[in-house]
Amino acid sequence: MRYLLFFLLTLNLYSFDAVLNIEKDVDAKATLTLMEDASTAGSTVNHSKMFKLLVDDLKMSGHFIVDKQLLRGNFDDNTVPMEVRDREYVLKYRYAPSGTTLSVKLIRVADSFMVFQNNYSVNAMSRYPFLAHNAVVEFNAVLGFEDISWMKRNILFSKYTGTGQSEIWIGDYTLNFSTVILRGGLNLFPKWADASQSAFYYTSYNHEIPTLYRVDMATGAKRKFIASQGMLVASDVSQDGNRILLTMAPNGQTDIYEFNILTKRTKRITHFSGIDVNGKYIGDESRIAFVSNRIGRANIYTKSIGSRSVSRAARYGSNNDSCDAFGQHILYSVNEGGSSNIYLGSVASSYVRPLTSN
Repeated sequence: MRYLLFFLLTLNLYSFDAVLNIEKDVDAKATLTLMEDASTAGSTVNHSKMFKLLVDDLKMSGHFIVDKQLLRGNFDDNTVPMEVRDREYVLKYRYAPSGTTLSVKLIRVADSFMVFQNNYSVNAMSRYPFLAHNAVVEFNAVLGFEDISWMKRNILFSKYTGTGQSEIWIGDYTLNFSTVILRGGLNLFPKWADASQSAFYYTSYNHEIPTLYRVDMATGAKRKFIASQGMLVASDVSQDGNRILLTMAPNGQTDIYEFNILTKRTKRITHFSGIDVNGKYIGDESRIAFVSNRIGRANIYTKSIGSRSVSRAARYGSNNDSCDAFGQHILYSVNEGGSSNIYLGSVASSYVRPLTSN
């Protein structure tokens, strides 16, 4: 559960402003009721799941107060039931019997004005969660709330299936949809190769030494990039997709390296006799954040690429053994009295804020 929570909070980095207000003002949230088209209600096994997905997405956004009770009515008109007159909006939706299309209408209760309408489709019923994600992301933007487009993105993860065997999976952020995209041998550490998620990297342990491959999502074509003794993990990719941060241990100790896809050259970024792992680009990508045991236990550090100078970034707590970054923000774990919590910090200021409290 700790790792799932860390993943969800990492996704939310894409929607943070420079100043983050964790406790949102309830008055700033829109009140909303969901109404399903009565003519298609219950026509597939996923209809009840669709309601729950929409509710969960709306709550996850942090921008809506959603009624837990589902109403049913006529999708085609803009009429609003009397029992929801104290709400701001009614979201009407029609989930087709095919299970692959969703139509939505956002009605403003005060004057029955249709604020937003659109239709969504997926190529297989199993991908139905993306119908809800796409709809919520779009009308959230129409209402002027902070961007939550991370909900539409796919996630990658690996699963052990047996001795020397693993699979790489793709799914939506809720894992209501997931499917295997690579199997055969021990393949770990998948990482998206670009912002459009058109390809991904992974480390194969099916050869004499760990080998990094890139897989094209459209064609399935696989290409070898680099191999190294010991450890080899792609921990981050630059925004333009031309550089990869790698954790490698060609000489026994792990350090952070940068691989240039265009020149095929590898540059060592950290030089430490201990452990440096999990490099992440920060700011304009001329600097990185990473995990190191330079003070005898894991902590988060930053440095400029090309400089040997290193600065400690996480000054709160101890055993900060996990981190992620986006822009000027760093998300990291903190061990506090035997419990782990997640903090948000900034590399541009002394700003730090706890996101969880265990």
